Amino acid sequence: MEIVLYQENYDVAESLDNFLTVLYSTQMKYLASDLLNEGLSASDIRSAIRRAMTVGEASGLDVRQHFIPAYTHIRNGVIQDCKLSKLGYAMVLLNARPELRIVGEWQLRVLRKFLR
Repeated sequence: MEIVLYQENYDVAESLDNFLTVLYSTQMKYLASDLLNEGLSASDIRSAIRRAMTVGEASGLDVRQHFIPAYTHIRNGVIQDCKLSKLGYAMVLLNARPELRIVGEWQLRVLRKFLR
């Protein structure tokens, strides 16, 4: 067996960072593309992800724990997607176009739960 890649010195911080990214990714059970089935367009989803990530960053959230870029096979093609945690999925829905029924219903559901 021949070693294909050898690096004499490893950056410990980079190695830990890569490990954490893989760990977070394994805990994310949702895909942004799942929202296509709920009536959101690819453009709606991209915009909602950007807004959700901006909210997360502004709030001090470690965005990497909730949003990780991915590629998904859909309809005989590969699309750019995003793996989402449960919180990430909820944040995307909260930040999607409010005139979409699923978005309005989700926003009301969250508010009703919060205002109990």
